Amino acid sequence: MKPLISIITPIYNADKYLAETIESVLKQTYPKWELLLLDDGSTDSSLSIARSFSDERIRVFHQENSGVGAARNLGIQEMTGDYFCFLDADDVLPEESVASRLKKFNDNTSLSFVDGMVRYVNHELKPMDRLYKPSFRGNPLNRLIALDQSCLFGNTWMIKKRDNVVYRFDERMTHAEDLYFYISICRQDPGLYDFVEDEILYYRQSDANSMKNYRGLEDGYRKLLDRITDHKIGSWSKRLYLRFRITRIMVLTHLFDGRDFLSSFRCCFKYWY
Repeated sequence: MKPLISIITPIYNADKYLAETIESVLKQTYPKWELLLLDDGSTDSSLSIARSFSDERIRVFHQENSGVGAARNLGIQEMTGDYFCFLDADDVLPEESVASRLKKFNDNTSLSFVDGMVRYVNHELKPMDRLYKPSFRGNPLNRLIALDQSCLFGNTWMIKKRDNVVYRFDERMTHAEDLYFYISICRQDPGLYDFVEDEILYYRQSDANSMKNYRGLEDGYRKLLDRITDHKIGSWSKRLYLRFRITRIMVLTHLFDGRDFLSSFRCCFKYWY
């Protein structure tokens, strides 16, 4: 029997691109999937667009605005698949995205996580000259704690669902919550990470990208560091290196991207007390 793949899509005021996102799932060459559309209190026509698709594999949920973490958690709670992955409401899956990652799982039963290449596209889905490609294979926990991009772009992993693992986003985090989610499940699941040599996501670039919210990103990294420290995740040296990496990222982000010297200087000390 073919396994069921759950695709979880949180939605908030995404009516501009949502139909393209849903249609990309409908075009998957692997047919046994369910798409969970989680409307998080949208004030535009997103909910109407989601409900306009009649395919029985699509399920639509609505909640009062509670944040992307809460929407994803609702999807996790309602999913019935053997594997699951996330898809943002403005991104697109290439036609072989599900099939290629599932084949990798079938070829190696020790895998818990399968990733792939991510193509940056503009708002019209035209390819940009930028491609993310993973390069790591193995147990990803220490790489994640080190903010190593060799195995983490964002919410692009396909995950094999395990009965003994708690899958839940920290709803108090609005940035870096995906990284902490993966760290939390890797602590529980000793399975391996691998990737396919195929593009599995078209990542749309827009002004609404949450990573451009520098203050929010600062707060997200602060909470990430606090949780990893409080739960003593990883060795002392790895946690120390994480402080250094976060400090460096935020100093350079404010200095060269935000062009904010004072904020850059403040971040030299923010994560050390």
